[in-house]
Amino acid sequence: MVHPPVCQQGSHWFDLNDSTVTSIRELDIEKQFQGKESAYMLFYRKTQLQRPSEALNNPQYKVPSQLIQMAQDENRRLQQMREEFEAANNTVELHLHLAPFYKMVNGVLQPVSREPSGSINLSFDCRKTVGDLRITIYHMQELWEGDMALTVARSLPAGLHLYNTLTDDSVSLYSAGIRTNTDLFVWNGKQVCGAAVQSGAEWEPVLLTVVRPFLGEDVEQEGQNGVKCQNNSAGSEKVGPGLQREARGFAGGATLGEVREALGEPRESLLCQENKRGRGGGQGAGEGGGASGWRVFPPDDMQRTLKELSLKDGDALLVLEPDSFDSSVFTRNGDVVTVTTPSDCRWLQVEFQPQINGDEEEQRKKVKVPATGNMLLCEVKQRAIEELQLQEQPSGVQLCLRQVDCSGKLLPPVFEELSVRDAGVRLMTTLTLCQGNAPKESQLFLHFTVGTAPSTGMKMDIIVEKTCTVKECLKAMLDAVGLNGTSWHLRRIDWCEEVGEPLMDEDASLSELKISNGETLVVTEGLLPPKGFLKLPVWLYVDLRCVEPDCNPTENSPAEQQMDRAESTDGSCAQSIFLCGGKMAELRNIGRVEISDDATLEDLKTQVLTLPALQDVCVPVASFLRVWWMEGGRLTRILRGQQVTLRKLKLTSGTDLCVQGLMKEEDLGPKQVLLNLKMGVPGERSYYPSEELVWDASHDSSPRSLRSSLAAHYGLSPDSLLLAKHQPEKHVWEEIFNWTQQVSRKKKKKKAESLLGPPFHIRDGDVIGIKNLLIDSNKDFITAEDQQGQQRLREQAEQRRKGEQAAASNGGGKTKSRKLEVPLSISVGVFR
Repeated sequence: MVHPPVCQQGSHWFDLNDSTVTSIRELDIEKQFQGKESAYMLFYRKTQLQRPSEALNNPQYKVPSQLIQMAQDENRRLQQMREEFEAANNTVELHLHLAPFYKMVNGVLQPVSREPSGSINLSFDCRKTVGDLRITIYHMQELWEGDMALTVARSLPAGLHLYNTLTDDSVSLYSAGIRTNTDLFVWNGKQVCGAAVQSGAEWEPVLLTVVRPFLGEDVEQEGQNGVKCQNNSAGSEKVGPGLQREARGFAGGATLGEVREALGEPRESLLCQENKRGRGGGQGAGEGGGASGWRVFPPDDMQRTLKELSLKDGDALLVLEPDSFDSSVFTRNGDVVTVTTPSDCRWLQVEFQPQINGDEEEQRKKVKVPATGNMLLCEVKQRAIEELQLQEQPSGVQLCLRQVDCSGKLLPPVFEELSVRDAGVRLMTTLTLCQGNAPKESQLFLHFTVGTAPSTGMKMDIIVEKTCTVKECLKAMLDAVGLNGTSWHLRRIDWCEEVGEPLMDEDASLSELKISNGETLVVTEGLLPPKGFLKLPVWLYVDLRCVEPDCNPTENSPAEQQMDRAESTDGSCAQSIFLCGGKMAELRNIGRVEISDDATLEDLKTQVLTLPALQDVCVPVASFLRVWWMEGGRLTRILRGQQVTLRKLKLTSGTDLCVQGLMKEEDLGPKQVLLNLKMGVPGERSYYPSEELVWDASHDSSPRSLRSSLAAHYGLSPDSLLLAKHQPEKHVWEEIFNWTQQVSRKKKKKKAESLLGPPFHIRDGDVIGIKNLLIDSNKDFITAEDQQGQQRLREQAEQRRKGEQAAASNGGGKTKSRKLEVPLSISVGVFR
């Protein structure tokens, strides 16, 4: 074969001369770099050619001028791209705050006006020095006179605060610790509006809520909820009759005496800190409960700073003059000041909610009951029953008071033996009067369902003692629903409202297990496994290509399967998986295993092989068996690590697993992803049979890495491949691209693109469609089966819409249509 000396640029080759060589081994490949940028351009010459002396140290000797010009143009283009990239990668966004637009208020920098004219955003290269930045700001502020200091600042709740000043003009911004979105204060380095400025962490300002007595004439002019807000100034409001709050910022290094002086209070005035108590007593003034307590600062604290007193942003400071105690609102006992809620705020609204029926809206009644923080809730209920004239309720019908959360959901009944304050009920709020028993303080009000999560089963209520055991609580729930037997256990509901972990210790009391009032438990069928053991249902993945000799290979992967319940011939439960093209695979329930959570994945595979249904399955070693984690009837994730314990794999009792026999050993790493590849048939809307590929994403999980792996697998150029991920639920294909190319160049740091995270979330079993653009001009991945699936989804949506309209019309417009419940998928990043 004859090979001409050529030059490669991309996919184009150029003949350098008319000479030929007899073998590629005779070529002496010389990399001639026209600068660092053209390292990928190779010039080939025959080794037999004798180079003259003028060719020494002259890489361009007898290279055609058009190629030299092409290389130089390419170098210039690459140099421009490099400069643009470096500029975008090293540009930081700075927020400049100019001193003339700020003033000092109580040792805190505050803007002179609310207009944002004193803040300027500046994009700057962090490789440049502090001196370069200073010169740039001088040019921007032509009227600036005198020295200019640049100090790192932070916007705190109380105002702007200064930290370290940039003094070395020869240091780069990056070395000085300047990052994007840094705030810089531009000033003369000494004063702001004639006032000295304290910098550093010890002087960080604190935003305090100053509470003062407010006994004006408009005290009795309450609003709809008994509270009238009065915006006298920015950050000032009236929080209830008798009190007014105002947010004020003070330097953290200021003493409490200086704060009192800044507030314009005489030396005889008292400063008090809110006494935050537990169990219903930590309510602020005017927030209900009848009264709130405040601790008077002793005289020695007047010389201590706010930092030394551990005062934080949002802490309340009550300021009282000596004549404030002439009012009945404030009383002092030693170093404790009590602020009593005025009488016009001492009430609770009680709303009667009857059993749900067609006349519910007509039967709803409301009444406002006078109440104090020390009043028992049973007294509040009795007064409400009398006001609502409910004494004629049928005998034996009990009523209880329940609070309502912001979404309108009824909370557990309140403990009627407690006072309003001790029960945590705030005055000027609403309680709902419902049918049902009220628990005692020693009891728990619990919700429970049988066999299912609350979203799918009917929720029932029960009252039990806190000291009763799990076994006694279970028996009470079974008796309430009329169930017998001992093969039941209790489970909690996890944070996503799904059936969670079982209560393993049946002899432990509910209080020991920290079962809280209003919690939901699930009565689940089946005996508890021994402590530390897991009961895991096991399914077998049966590829029907192996059991039907006349069946062609299927096109879809296990992760793309649509499941449908069926019964196998032996009576065991199975799930049929309908695949494209009429081919079908099957999941068969082959039993369950009971194993310790300290066992390894290899131990689990070994024990699974002992199940009767797998006696005839040939598996040489455990690594020939693949174990899938199932969620919602789908194969979602492969369990990895032969020696990893089941506890570390986060397996819990009841987790469905599926085993699949392999033709070769498999031991996937943490970031090795099993993909099912489908190469498109050129000129057709179909694909060749799928094949598996393990993609190693441990070093690089970008689209470029996946494209390179697929190119190596098929022996093609990466540039000739077009990739897409199949979404079987929606019957659509999502094209895979390098999305960070569209990120703004102003950002200093670009987020690393990973296919394992959003927006693609590639995981085990995903189907990746491939188009070879060299021979296939059709870039549309959708097939006829996908179009049929999309049509079915549209028809189902239309049927649901018509059904909702029909239900609404039959109900005369009174029935409120319930929104369709849809599954919520939360993708969590891989942190290994």
